Amino acid sequence: MRHIVSILLQNEAGALTRVAGLFSTRGYNIESLSVAPTDDPSVSRLTLVTTGNDSVVHQIVSQVQKLVDVVLVDDMTRGEHFEREVALLKFRVNERGIDPLARLVTEVDGKILSGALASFVVALTDSEADINHFIGQASQHAELIEVVRSGALAIGAGPRTLRLNPSA
Repeated sequence: MRHIVSILLQNEAGALTRVAGLFSTRGYNIESLSVAPTDDPSVSRLTLVTTGNDSVVHQIVSQVQKLVDVVLVDDMTRGEHFEREVALLKFRVNERGIDPLARLVTEVDGKILSGALASFVVALTDSEADINHFIGQASQHAELIEVVRSGALAIGAGPRTLRLNPSA
C-alpha cells in the first residue's frame, strides 16, 4: 500500500539522513521526498511517499518518532487528507495537437508556461493519479519529452494538524 508520511523535524545537520536511513535499512524505498521550513524556522516538514505493508510502515513510523531530531510524525494515509503534487511537463506538439492539448490543460486547471511547438511546457497541481491520467491523455496529442514532479504533499482534513502548537 502507498503511504504518505509527514514528519516535523528540527533543522539540524544530518536529520534528514537519519530519517531516510531508517527507511533504507528496512528495505523500503522512498518514492518521493519533499522538505521545507514551516512557519517556525527551527522546524521543517518532511513529506515522503513509500509503499509497503501497513504494519511494517507503522513500525517504521514509530521508530522515526524516536529519532532525536524528530518532533512529530503522522502517516497521512491513515486518515482523511488532501494530497497534491506539482508537475512540470514538456511536450513536443504539432499544429494538429496543439488545440486538443491546450483544451486538456484548461480542463484540469493547468497552466501553459510555454506554447512553443518544440517545447510546450505545462504546470499542473493535482493528485498523483490525476497527473498520471493527464499524461496519458496528453500523450495522445503530443510527444512527452520531459517530466519534473515534486512528489506528494499532504495535509490532514478537518481539525487534524501536524504542528508543535496546534492551537496557534
